Amino acid sequence: MRTEQRAVLARARLENPAAIREAADARKRAASPVGPSGKCFVIAADHPARGALGTGGDPMAMADRGDLLDRLQIALKNPGCNGVLGTADILEDLLLLGALDGKVVFGSMNRGGLAGAAFEIDDRFTGMSADAIARMGFDGGKTLTRIDYDDDRTASTLETTAQAIDALADRGLIAMIEPFISRREGGKVVNDLTTEGVVKSVAIASGLGSTSAYTWLKVPTAPDMERVAAAATLPMVILGGEITDLDAQRKSWGASLALPNVVGLTVGRSLLYPADGDVAGAVDAVVSLL
Repeated sequence: MRTEQRAVLARARLENPAAIREAADARKRAASPVGPSGKCFVIAADHPARGALGTGGDPMAMADRGDLLDRLQIALKNPGCNGVLGTADILEDLLLLGALDGKVVFGSMNRGGLAGAAFEIDDRFTGMSADAIARMGFDGGKTLTRIDYDDDRTASTLETTAQAIDALADRGLIAMIEPFISRREGGKVVNDLTTEGVVKSVAIASGLGSTSAYTWLKVPTAPDMERVAAAATLPMVILGGEITDLDAQRKSWGASLALPNVVGLTVGRSLLYPADGDVAGAVDAVVSLL
């Protein structure tokens, strides 16, 4: 990011913090959560707030905020990238940069389960509230909902996720729920990415809240995506995560997108930090799937 652009953001935050709300009020909203293809492609950038800064073998890849914002702007300039998912600080920077006009915007709601922490499975709601998401004119909220049968802190995560779903639904906003069956291995939280594990997480997440009318599910790629998609009638978006073979992953995404309730992709680090450094090319290759 050019030095003068970073200075503009710093001055706005210091001297005129109301400019953020003004930019939100003036923003042109997306007409639909999906693009012309009938599918959505949302770029994800809520990892830093959970202390998850690494990708592609670099543990501090996402530590430079100006660099991250540059990469996000490159992705959002592609008309096939019709949305972004982030925490308030990142979304506010993008608002000030004028990068969110016509885009679908999801606010990340719970980032309290810090990566590697002893309390990681306790995914407290430390991010955007349903009130804040509505006030900023955003389209929905996203939750990380990890389910560890051996950790009783999971119960409070399920309860607060259900409350978030209700709060968003009351405002007519999408609740994008990212569920995993999780467990500790060698002190580290790992997610069950077997077909059976993902199907079970989908079944549990689908039943959260007083209504599922506004609930979408954000699910990982599993060996048998037909079984995953068949586990619920809710709209599903496929998440990216840490990808080692992007070409193979694109083929898998393409097959998943053919399923009737798979409505799009939500991908972050692997496209923002591709091995060849070509963010525009990586984004364009995914847009072509839609």
